[in-house]
Amino acid sequence: MKKTVFLLFFCLALFHVQAQTFPQRENTHRLMSYNIHHGEGMDGKMDIDRIGRLILDTNPEVVGLQEVDSVVARSGNIDIMQMLAEQTGMHATFGYSILHDGGKYGNGVLTREKPIAVSKISLPGAKEARTALIVELEKYVVVNTHLSLTNEERLESVKIITEAVKKQDKPVFLMGDLNAAPDSDPVIYLQDQWQILSSPKQFTFPSGKPTGTIDYILGYTAKGQTYAKYRAHVVDEQVASDHRPIFVDIRLKTPASEVMRTMPYLQNPGTDEMTVMWLTNVPARSWVEYGTDPDNLKRARTFLEGVMVANNKINRVRLTDLQPGTKYYYRVVSQEITRYSSYYKEFGDTVRSDIKTFTTWNDDMKDFRVIVYNDIHSNMEMFKKLHSLVDDKPYDLVIFNGDCFDDVEVESDIVDRLITYTPRIKSDEIPSIFIRGNHETRGEYSLHLWDYLGRMRGHSYSAFSLGDTRFVLLDCGEDKPDDHWVYYDMNDYTQHRIDQAEFLKEEVQSTSFKNANKRILIHHIPIFGVKPDSFSPCSDLWIPVLKDVPFDISLNGHTHRYRVIEKGEAGNNFPVIIGGGNREPGGTVMVLEKRGDKLTLEVYNAAGEKLLEREL
Repeated sequence: MKKTVFLLFFCLALFHVQAQTFPQRENTHRLMSYNIHHGEGMDGKMDIDRIGRLILDTNPEVVGLQEVDSVVARSGNIDIMQMLAEQTGMHATFGYSILHDGGKYGNGVLTREKPIAVSKISLPGAKEARTALIVELEKYVVVNTHLSLTNEERLESVKIITEAVKKQDKPVFLMGDLNAAPDSDPVIYLQDQWQILSSPKQFTFPSGKPTGTIDYILGYTAKGQTYAKYRAHVVDEQVASDHRPIFVDIRLKTPASEVMRTMPYLQNPGTDEMTVMWLTNVPARSWVEYGTDPDNLKRARTFLEGVMVANNKINRVRLTDLQPGTKYYYRVVSQEITRYSSYYKEFGDTVRSDIKTFTTWNDDMKDFRVIVYNDIHSNMEMFKKLHSLVDDKPYDLVIFNGDCFDDVEVESDIVDRLITYTPRIKSDEIPSIFIRGNHETRGEYSLHLWDYLGRMRGHSYSAFSLGDTRFVLLDCGEDKPDDHWVYYDMNDYTQHRIDQAEFLKEEVQSTSFKNANKRILIHHIPIFGVKPDSFSPCSDLWIPVLKDVPFDISLNGHTHRYRVIEKGEAGNNFPVIIGGGNREPGGTVMVLEKRGDKLTLEVYNAAGEKLLEREL
């Protein structure tokens, strides 16, 4: 029975949180202050439960409570903070100011997270002792207080509080019943080093028909802190206490060291262009500073129909009109946007990365080195071993040939792999290209994958020239029929594959393809050497186009079994190399290296064995 009641109570509490009355912006902190009149409402009833329900409906992460009883006779010898903690699921901190009626009376703070440290300071109060309760949390500090009824003691109190918080190295928020009007000496004094975040124009006392403001939430600004205020509200609650509760939604300035989420990673390389991407932890406006002289960089930003693409966390800047075969210096720059409104914006720190370099390709390039991975399937330890086998010499490009960002259910599935791949392959100076495998099409977050990666020419398939060598990249789609039950009638790759067949027809007739010295085909799922009873729709569409095309090599994956299909062995007009899977030592890395007119392919497994060395 007790378990049933508890579960019912928990569900009701959860419902209150999810169905909150006051929607909140992403990445904001909600702070609340409430003088609860020791739980006695204007109807003369002691009712802690209705105060708890109001807190749940408001859904703050911190609540500063004043006039709190702890085991006091007048309130029924109850522990108010403990009751509210159980009802809201928050951590309770109590700091008494006086002993009263067999118990204690003072200030309390409820917090979603467990406090790091708690302290209390004494304040002037000749008739009634006053205190301020200081609670340190991970990102900020809260000071909760209830000041004296005399102006002189209030003024001295705010001076003491201001002096006390100077030692804090985090943002500090002062909340409570200051018993002071907005134009009073204590509030005027506070405004020199504090920002009033609540709205003094919204009256808070008495609760039935408020005639004045004596409840406040302020932010300490003397150390250069800024607080973007998104909302300040007085809750229309007239019965639960003689004060009305207040709350504010604010966004803190993120420390400069925490603005950047990833290092820059280069995408969409070419002779006259490069795309620079990076992620931030916070909404920002971002740009790239670049040029051939590190002391004379110009700015490049992304605009969409006249408007700068900003207030986002995924940053993409395409550099165009670059000079072929030229070394460029660049750095990425992000400035946090703490408030983005129609007619008003606020910003945090501007953060710049170290200066990095990249070199554009040249049509006359005859020497290059390209590394190709496939089917990593989240086995990052294997990937690191493979890369350690090939990173001893410089390389110009890394290609991920499918199932390297597989089964994307949540954003972290993408980001966790990015922050593993990108530093290892030196992606801030070496560009990479991602080809979609069949597992990249799966998962709740898979449609967002291309937000984080760069499409070549706007498609998941493309062709480009690296010097005098032509690369053709294709996207096979899924490995089962579209009507297979696992896709729930949500796939149709038919037109996508037909479009690529048309693209292939045009590509093999293009001047760039015909004039190339070497030609390389790369796609995830093999189309040659497929078992007769296997599903392979791309084979029927693409093999007729490729039948007589003079590719020097085709690189594939998917089967998780290293295999070489020699020219003509399965109707193929060129050798086909299929990479291994994601289990050690069978995983493979391929290296295409060209020196002059000589193109070679090497394949290594995770045990360090060279499985293939061939001149193409």
